[in-house]
Amino acid sequence: MQIAPFKLEQYFAKHEFTAKYMLSSSDCDGFPMEYILQQATTEELELWNNLTLGYTEGLGSPFLREAICRFYSNAKPENVLVASPGELSFILMNVLMSGKEKHHAVVVSPAYQSLYQVLESLDCDISYWKPREADSSAACGSACGEERSCGAAWNYDVADLRKLVREDTGLIVINFPHNPTGAYLTPGQLNEIVEIARSCGAYLYSDEMYRELIIKDGVEALPPVSDIYEKGISLWGTAKSFGMAGLRTGWFVSQDRALLKEIHSFKDYLSICSSAPSEVLTTIALNHAERFIGPNIEKIKENVAFFKEAVEAGKLPFVEAFAEPVAGSVAFVEINPSKAAYLLDFEPRTALEFSDAIVEKYGIMTIPATLFETDGNYLRIGFGRENFKEVLEKLYKK
Repeated sequence: MQIAPFKLEQYFAKHEFTAKYMLSSSDCDGFPMEYILQQATTEELELWNNLTLGYTEGLGSPFLREAICRFYSNAKPENVLVASPGELSFILMNVLMSGKEKHHAVVVSPAYQSLYQVLESLDCDISYWKPREADSSAACGSACGEERSCGAAWNYDVADLRKLVREDTGLIVINFPHNPTGAYLTPGQLNEIVEIARSCGAYLYSDEMYRELIIKDGVEALPPVSDIYEKGISLWGTAKSFGMAGLRTGWFVSQDRALLKEIHSFKDYLSICSSAPSEVLTTIALNHAERFIGPNIEKIKENVAFFKEAVEAGKLPFVEAFAEPVAGSVAFVEINPSKAAYLLDFEPRTALEFSDAIVEKYGIMTIPATLFETDGNYLRIGFGRENFKEVLEKLYKK
């Protein structure tokens, strides 16, 4: 397999550990070890203190898979497979789409590159489900209706998805809460998507890494796809919702145990099993989820409100439009790069030029739309960091 460079991750590799400030990270601040262990019960601390650094079970340790099952209404431990999220995604696409008759896939777009690049490298025929034209007046609140998306300016119309699906569609890939736009769906829309997948017998792969991060009051959380579709595959993990990206732990949940068995067999050629310390720490987080997800939600809410206030007050004149996300930790924000000249010694022409210049002059890393292979001058803004307000103020027009 020949696979293209991962543009976003290479940009992170260039700047993430040298830049002083991160304004576009999709993860929340990492919780310190001390905090994690303070949440643990006596039994969980015994797991940690008695830990030996040997191999773990390939499917994931039983205690971890039991903890995962509590977040799904239609799962037993045998419906769960643990690995790093990127590895799971890579394996799934190879198992489902390599050399198969149903070689057509539909993928939400823009998207994290691994959700489509592996399929492209497998020479799949791909159609992209894109949002309708942004409309900042279309932002919805708690009374949003079933017939439309809760994605504020970023509206993914299920009718558009229906037009893309064909008889030879083998896989549909979705990601809500959505990275990078911050778009979301209603449960009714998700049920429609399941019906579309079922109509052509396609698997429905749902990247749910931002699950539970509901930041708009009154918005109804989506059920995991694995609970409502026999060919649904749900991905979740510790990186986004839990603020524990360094554990590198994720999991698939699916009713299709035969598929999980194939993925497990493929995994034997890659990681074989997960990190033993990560499995224990993940179990603690899952068993006390409200103490990890709750603080992240509050932090995101505060930062979104702060950003909105700054934009409305004209403190960030380069920001052209901002539609508040209703779920997740990120938003795609439209900018006019030339209006950032007050920060720089020139007028940037593109979001990429803006990002390159801002990180060089101020040590603030931002992510432009081009890294999501998307046209337009947009920045992904991440709201999950404690120092968000401090960073943003450095970009104010004085």
